[in-house]
Amino acid sequence: MAKLYFRYGAMGSAKSLNLLAVAHNYQQQKKRVVLLKPHLDLRFGADTIRSRAGLSMEADHLLYPDTVFIYPGKQSVQGEHRVDFSNLEPLHCILVDEAQFLSPFVIEELQQLTIHCNVPVICYGLKTNFKGYLFEGSKRLLEIADTIEEIKTTCYFCNRKATQNGKFLNGTPVIDGPEIEMGAEERYLPVCKYCYLQKPL
Repeated sequence: MAKLYFRYGAMGSAKSLNLLAVAHNYQQQKKRVVLLKPHLDLRFGADTIRSRAGLSMEADHLLYPDTVFIYPGKQSVQGEHRVDFSNLEPLHCILVDEAQFLSPFVIEELQQLTIHCNVPVICYGLKTNFKGYLFEGSKRLLEIADTIEEIKTTCYFCNRKATQNGKFLNGTPVIDGPEIEMGAEERYLPVCKYCYLQKPL
């Protein structure tokens, strides 16, 4: 049976690079892989999945909080945002970038794809926000994912493992402001629990 995976890591842990490498490997084997991302992630363009290393691919579909997936055997559904997987072309893997920004509903829809289409779904994202609280998409993934894997990186300030996402405004660590700020001027860095809120830039 196919699995729902959650691969999480702090900022700068090469999550998107990992996703793009997995996509490349499937494509090299002439296997069909579908790339998904949240509609609100506009940092590199509406349809682009890009790593900080400079590699990029175009997403096949954008996901909204109410996105539903259509697949063989599923009853007809209404809704503005739908992704149709009902064609007969084989599908080998679904890769999802920035999964922390997805709604719990969409996470559950992704789980249904693993059950009814027998296709693995690999979600990449942050576990917690800069305040140290779970994103709603990550929370649901931690609750229902079959496999949870940490992508590790080191703290920006020391050699310990980064476990937090530090937010810096004018060089000062902060824990105020909205949870999601795409394209904001603040700087986000991977930090360990010892350096979190302790180290100015």
